Amino acid sequence: MCGIVGVVSHQPVNQLLYDALLLLQHRGQDAAGIATNHSSMFSMHKANGLVRDVFRTRNMRALQGNSGIGHCRYPTAGSSSEEEAQPFYVNAPFGITLAHNGNLTNQEQLKLEMFRNDRRHINTDSDSEVLLNVLAHEIQEATTGLSLDPESIFKAMNVVHRRIKGAYAVVAQIAGHGLLAFRDPFGIRPLCIGVNETDSGTEYMVASESVALEGIGFRFLRDVAPGEAVFIDNDGVMHARQCADNPSLNPCAFEYVYLARPDSILDGASVYATRLKMGEYLADKIRAEFRTGEIDVVMPIPDSSRPAAIQLALKLGIEYREGFIKNRYIGRTFLMPGQAIRSKSVRQKLNAIGSEFKGKNVLLVDDSIVRGTTSREIVQMAREAGARNVFFASAAPPVLFPNVYGIDMPTRDELIAYGRSTDEVCREITADRLVYQDIDALKRSISDVNPVLQSFEASCFDGIYVTGDVTPEYLDRLENARHNPKKALPEDTVRTQLNLNAAIATAE
Repeated sequence: MCGIVGVVSHQPVNQLLYDALLLLQHRGQDAAGIATNHSSMFSMHKANGLVRDVFRTRNMRALQGNSGIGHCRYPTAGSSSEEEAQPFYVNAPFGITLAHNGNLTNQEQLKLEMFRNDRRHINTDSDSEVLLNVLAHEIQEATTGLSLDPESIFKAMNVVHRRIKGAYAVVAQIAGHGLLAFRDPFGIRPLCIGVNETDSGTEYMVASESVALEGIGFRFLRDVAPGEAVFIDNDGVMHARQCADNPSLNPCAFEYVYLARPDSILDGASVYATRLKMGEYLADKIRAEFRTGEIDVVMPIPDSSRPAAIQLALKLGIEYREGFIKNRYIGRTFLMPGQAIRSKSVRQKLNAIGSEFKGKNVLLVDDSIVRGTTSREIVQMAREAGARNVFFASAAPPVLFPNVYGIDMPTRDELIAYGRSTDEVCREITADRLVYQDIDALKRSISDVNPVLQSFEASCFDGIYVTGDVTPEYLDRLENARHNPKKALPEDTVRTQLNLNAAIATAE
């Protein structure tokens, strides 16, 4: 996952973009970047690090213009090199900058197509650069002469949706013309629009989450629909059109479980309200599996599990207590690359209050269990603090399958629940009892808040990949690339083919 934002204003947007990225920092802590448009010219600054560390006063002063886009990166496909920080830029046609949240599942095929047919060069391993070049090519194909109108953009977007597969929410600037935003036909990654009425006219903002809009004074207008393209021209006029064949709304269930901020509303469902519902359904399951009086106290693993834990305790009539204090200057461990780093950071991140644990049967509630590293460390911390028994509850079902749509769950053997029963996972994390949410209950937690939402991208729980192009062979290639980064990567295969094609072309 990543955070993206785009603004069209009547005033300089550098501060607006910076403030919005701070509000989206939870979506990616690896790199950040801003690109602005002024007099048909782009200014850009991007680097590895948190938003507050990437931008200095001199950088902000250089980001001139009344429109721009921003990005904070959480690395999935590609690498964590600074060259792959976003936004990306391509100079033809017109000049385009782009920021992308998600992951393409057919980028290797697209690389070959661009070499053979589009005659475009990809300089990094980032799928976002692939997406940018596909978009640029199709805009060029749809444009006649030097002018660019909304009709040409929507024509290009129709082809883009047919060519690329996977999950993508995108903001892009076209130099001298305006801001383009679009979302994949399955609506996997979130994207919404806000407005701000000023004396000079209407200003627009597009962002990953509503909290980024409301936090800087914009009014939430609506979500971008699956397959929809929204173009805001330089005169501040918004044009929108459905550009995909057979779109359907399948928001990522893990956004509601963990990724999004609780004060956001995604596709009409309050994230906070859905997490309260998760607690209610989890309470029903715990009531069926535990004896009355067996649990003395309910405690959350801060912060994203707190709403579920509060509602669970309330429904069961069990005392709710805060047993762990969080150091807010440590990053989210799920987003940290490398198992050893995650393990080490848990005890830097959380500290137990011994008096809340001593001699008690404690039920710890977490939003999910992915790799199990954090869970195991926390259970041990509870025992060291004096808990008599440590029970563990997950507000999400077991994570059994890789996520290929922009969340770092790429291999099955990294997932603690893969190939293990609940009892086996319980032993792995050293808990006395473990309870998982049921998949149907998770989906109902979201549907209860917004009944319009009936279908979800929940592949990490149920193994169903909504884009229809994720095969066992595809997952095997991902795992091979993960475990053998220098051996027979899909990218290596592409480069070999490109070199072969170039040699054939030269010989002819």
